[in-house]
Amino acid sequence: MKVIILGVGNLLLSDEGVGVQAVQILLRDYVVPTSVEVIDGGTAGLELCALIAHADYLILLDAVINTEHPPGTVIRLDNEQVPLLFRTKLSFHQIGLAEVLAALRLTGEDPKQVILFGMVPAKLELGLELSAPVASQLPYLLKLVRAEVERLGFSVVLKSG
Repeated sequence: MKVIILGVGNLLLSDEGVGVQAVQILLRDYVVPTSVEVIDGGTAGLELCALIAHADYLILLDAVINTEHPPGTVIRLDNEQVPLLFRTKLSFHQIGLAEVLAALRLTGEDPKQVILFGMVPAKLELGLELSAPVASQLPYLLKLVRAEVERLGFSVVLKSG
């Protein structure tokens, strides 16, 4: 089974980088099985096609905007709900991700299952630090991602030391 965790975002725009910061923490602090690939997608677009083609399970991590939820809220969308994200402009990367998923669908290489964990940002201005509401919910986001991977039968554990 090919499982991919893909974090996208711009680290230079504070909370906009939450998806990338989450995957960086996974790579730095956790032991992730080799059958689960963790990718820092940054602000990449169509170049992600080759990385996520034929995935059995794709977990996307991103900031989501234009919601009525307070900053720091984690929103989960599954499979057919994810394309709805692209119609309502909830993500800065929706055009890139929409193109990637559409291109993969056209070639028959699209992921079999897609989950989006999005977090509502508090600030999107120039800065490297996450806002307090988003930073405080980052452990919860990672807990949800770990639970999803563990539900698939893989163990993600904190590194010792």
